[in-house]
Amino acid sequence: MGSPGEGDMMLEELILAGGTTVVGAMATDSWAVARGGIARLFRRRGQDQQSAIEAQLDNHVALIERAGDTERVRQSLLPVWLLELESLLDEYPDAAGDLQELIGEIRDRLPEDQRAWVQNNVAKDGGQVFAVQGGNVIVHQTAPGPRGGSGEAR
Repeated sequence: MGSPGEGDMMLEELILAGGTTVVGAMATDSWAVARGGIARLFRRRGQDQQSAIEAQLDNHVALIERAGDTERVRQSLLPVWLLELESLLDEYPDAAGDLQELIGEIRDRLPEDQRAWVQNNVAKDGGQVFAVQGGNVIVHQTAPGPRGGSGEAR
């Protein structure tokens, strides 16, 4: 079994991937697949909750379609879907596999420009940023000193 917190991190990553994929699919040609898949996931909570989620999805798509700045609206909607998916997976952990399959299905259908994600990273006041999308970051650092160097970039 993995280290403590490892499962939580993988779940957080799944939720983030799910939220960004769903919001990214809104108002695109792949929306019908995304909407149907999300509705199926939330069916676990019963027909009333599934209908409520479908209405919420439809309202969010309408917001994007009316917006002048669709990416700003997508970014504003993302936290809502992160919370919805987190709540669903807390209640129904078995939905994680279905969500992962849905993410793959939606991403395969997204337009090419929707498959690329933007990541902004800022390091201030002597901070460091190690960032990656779709892979791993492995960092080896040595302490400042005679053998480790000054720690400054060259």
